[in-house]
Amino acid sequence: MLGKLHTRSVSARPVRDTVAASVDAAGPQVWYDMTVEVALSVMAAARTEHLVVCDEDGLCVGLVTRDRLTAVRDSTGYTDLLRLGDITDSSEPSVPPWATREAAENGMPFGRLGPVPVVDEHGNALGVLAGSR
Repeated sequence: MLGKLHTRSVSARPVRDTVAASVDAAGPQVWYDMTVEVALSVMAAARTEHLVVCDEDGLCVGLVTRDRLTAVRDSTGYTDLLRLGDITDSSEPSVPPWATREAAENGMPFGRLGPVPVVDEHGNALGVLAGSR
């Protein structure tokens, strides 16, 4: 199975000085049963550096980057059966849309914010907050 692909747009009006005001579109959202190889192909076709990973209910369970997928694919333990759900940890950070960017950065390990999904109270990915510059 190649996995499912869907996109979702943000419809809520962002509040000034919150993460929602500076969020990028979520971009491709893929199911966690997608293989690493297919995910890399989706990234190449979409010309994106990350994918939002969703569970069977369409709720965000994490985000994977091209660098991470490439590292996994190039590792010695890689098989072509490896799925995104095998490498996505649902305890990875996400940010609520009402948080300030400063609060989001302060809550991240090492104080540096990489691409992180912005997730509403129901677990829906509203977008992605790009990394600190």
